[in-house]
Order: sequence, then structure tokens, then C-alpha cells
Amino acid sequence: MEYPKIQLKLEDGNIYEGNSFGYEGSIAGEVVFNTAMTGYPESLTDPSYKGQILVLTYPIVGNYGVPDEELEDKMFRFFESEKLHISALIISDYSAEYSHWNAQKSLGEWLKQNKIPGIFGLDTRMLTKILREKGSMLGKVIYNNAEPEWYDPNTENLVAQVTIDKKEVYGSGKNKILLIDCGVKYNIIRYLLKRDTTVIRVPYDHDLDQEEFDGLFISNGPGDPKLCKATIDNLSKAYKNDTPIFGICLGNQLMALAAGADTYKLKYGHRSHNQPVLEVGTDKAYITSQNHGFAIDNDSLSEDWSPLFLNLNDNTNEGMKHASKPFFSTQFHPEASGGPTDTAHLFDDFIDMVKRKK
Repeated sequence: MEYPKIQLKLEDGNIYEGNSFGYEGSIAGEVVFNTAMTGYPESLTDPSYKGQILVLTYPIVGNYGVPDEELEDKMFRFFESEKLHISALIISDYSAEYSHWNAQKSLGEWLKQNKIPGIFGLDTRMLTKILREKGSMLGKVIYNNAEPEWYDPNTENLVAQVTIDKKEVYGSGKNKILLIDCGVKYNIIRYLLKRDTTVIRVPYDHDLDQEEFDGLFISNGPGDPKLCKATIDNLSKAYKNDTPIFGICLGNQLMALAAGADTYKLKYGHRSHNQPVLEVGTDKAYITSQNHGFAIDNDSLSEDWSPLFLNLNDNTNEGMKHASKPFFSTQFHPEASGGPTDTAHLFDDFIDMVKRKK
């Protein structure tokens, strides 16, 4: 099969040529890399990738195709949201011929249907080394010499673009969990529903005083957390009460900002299924799934808060907890999808806090 040529241009001026296997068009965004070996259907539908050109380091991609759009509890069973959120996909070797019991289409067909450009034939490990040395860079995918303008997604409130439009309720369990949707992954909702809950999913800027709930959850999501001012203000008010709070990924950063701490942009972020974290004060280490480009400045935490987990690769914050109230968060994804579920027990910890407070 003949694949047309397509280019990747980085903001440092370097241009790399590959073959197009997705939508034949041009796009701009932030170029980031993920070192996971599996899970591209989950990653491509993760709202945290909004505005990003994703580089996968694993060399062979597409070999198990794309699963069926089967609904379960009002959510796609095999995806993390209702659509793809990446701007473009860059891989080394594309497997046009796929094989899997649940595959319904090829990765290339999926990208074309959703107007997402795809490039293969690049040395993605070389590209990853460049991003590790210079940091995440802006990039352009150029098809047929149609070069777009540069675009930095971190200058926009991306959460406002991926949050739910109106309130949605899932399940009918005993424990009412109010979920602030900053770009939530479906598997977070699935994990909560397994624990006898009713999940009330609301937009990121929803007035919390309008709802009755037993526990508050803040989801993952894309972009700079400092742009989610409404969420930060709402969390600051929620801290005055004793209702249990649990935040994941962007939720961790938003909780820190609401507590008066600071966040900063990582050089190239953490995006993989093999990030080791240490539970502070113990000798317990976990392998975790992560997808984030910002982090909490541990030195900026007040005496009411302390780090809960630390990244064993670079010692960055991986979560925090309140000194006296039932508030805690993680930077990694305990619900995984894809990746390891070693820390799934944190959902049990949260629900136990909710039950004790009722």
C-alpha cells in the first residue's frame, strides 16, 4: 500500500519526514511522548491529551486494532471518553493488519474517521531523546505543504473544552460522590461505581452548593491547572467543611492551588505505565500509570498539607494529604486504564472515609 509523505516540524527548526496513515491534514500542538507498551485506545481517548501531538516510543503500534464502541453504564466500555482528544499521533512502525477478538477497525481507519493525522516511519526513540534533552516542544504536522500556525495548548483553558456540558448521574449506590469533571477518564467513574456509589458528574465550574453529596472527587484533565480558577475557588470553599475529598492527576494540582501552594510545568512530563512512586513515611513503592505535564511544588505546601507520594525517578510530588481532615490526592492514576492497578486500593480508602463521615 502507498502511504503519502507527511512532516513533523519542531519549534527548534528541525523537520522530520514520515508516512501518513491517518487523516490527511495539517495540525499544530505540543509534542509529548509516552513510553507505555500497550493501551493506545485508552490513551487516544484520554481528555488529558487535549491539544497534544503524541509520540509513542513502543515501536509496533496498531497490531490489535481498535475495539468496539460498546456501551456500559452510559460509557464506552473500552475507551476513556466519547472521542479522541490527541491532535496527532506519531509512531515508528504501523501495523495495518491487526488481530484481536474485539477489533472492529484499524488504527488508521479510526484516525481518519476522527480527522486525526498519523505519522509512521520516524525514529520515535530519537525524537524522545530530543524531547527529554530540550523538553516538550511545540510542533506542527504538515501535510501537502499546508503549514499551520504555531499553537501552544497550555495558554488556553483546555478543561473548559473537555468538561461535561451538564450534570450527569451514574449508578444508584448508597454513597453520593460529586465528581468535578475536568476531563475525567471513564475508568475513574467505573471504579467509583464498583464501590456502592451514585456518581454525580458536574462541569468543572459547577457551583458545589447546588448539590448534596457524601464525598467530593476532582478528576484528571489537560493543561495548566492555574487556568481553572473557578474550580480552585470552589475547592477553597469546600476545604472549610469536613466532607472527604479525593483528587487525581489535575485534581491533585487543583487541590494544591486551592490550598495556597504552587504548581510548575515539568520539562517533559510523566507519561507511561511504569512510573515508580514511594508512599511517604513507609518503604512501600508502587508502579503507576501517569499522564501529566505539571506538578506541585512540595516546598510551597503549608503546614496543613504534606506529600503523600514521591516519584522515585525525579523526586517530584505524586500526591498530598491534609494533616487533620479527610482530604488526599494522587498525581498518578490508581484506576490505570491502561497500566498497573497496584494502587486501586486508594478508591477503597476514599469510600471508607466517606462511610465514616456519614
